[in-house]
Amino acid sequence: MELTESLLMSDPEGTIDKMLRLRQLDIRFALDDFGTGYSSLAYLKSLPLDTLKIDIAFVKDLTLDMQATPIAATIIALAESLGLDVIAEGTETADQCTVLARLGCHVYQGYYFGKPAPAAEFARRNGASSPTAS
Repeated sequence: MELTESLLMSDPEGTIDKMLRLRQLDIRFALDDFGTGYSSLAYLKSLPLDTLKIDIAFVKDLTLDMQATPIAATIIALAESLGLDVIAEGTETADQCTVLARLGCHVYQGYYFGKPAPAAEFARRNGASSPTAS
């Protein structure tokens, strides 16, 4: 389940309580758009997270802006030190993937791999059977 920083910070204690209850159902959590919101490192250590998602703002300029690379590297190192997976959002080029891999990020999301699609189209493109509702 993806959660945004602004959602988490609107009621941190209540959100943590709900996350812990959902965690008992094996639900995993990703903090979406990390680095663009209220980023409170104090709460980051207490949230039951599994993944940090680097915001597109830090990914899109990786090959153009000298400031973007150290910021992305810091987010990746922070995630690693907290035992969290990291996903780079907004990956649109092979060069971005190369830089991210060099920094230690190996999971990417973005148009470089495909645009959002309905489940049936995704299944067709990837040789899987269409999901059915139950």
